[in-house]
Amino acid sequence: MAVKIKKGDTVMVVRGKKENKGKTGKVIKVIREKNRVVVEGVNIVKKHVKPIEGVREGGIIEMEAPIHISNVMLVCPNCKKPTRVGFRIVQEKNVIRKYRYCKKCGENIDLVREKEVKQDGG
Repeated sequence: MAVKIKKGDTVMVVRGKKENKGKTGKVIKVIREKNRVVVEGVNIVKKHVKPIEGVREGGIIEMEAPIHISNVMLVCPNCKKPTRVGFRIVQEKNVIRKYRYCKKCGENIDLVREKEVKQDGG
């Protein structure tokens, strides 16, 4: 299955806790096995950590926790609105290109894959 949200994308939280709803941030990490994403500045939790000599200090640290991928929507870089993502396959001569595109404005977001097709001679 193709990934509709990638690391580095700007996303908006559309469902979840009241304090997170409506927030936007950059995707730090995508956890494909669990269908979750870690978004910068969203779903902040406090974690108690023990000190490790020479490595880190002990105490309470704040960190971003993962949220389910269905609770976020990609913010289109063209129209700046949260949108659903689709895939578009375009064939030009002997090259097939697969793009992610915004379903609101119809513009391509980025190139996912490029594949060269072999031509039969005869």
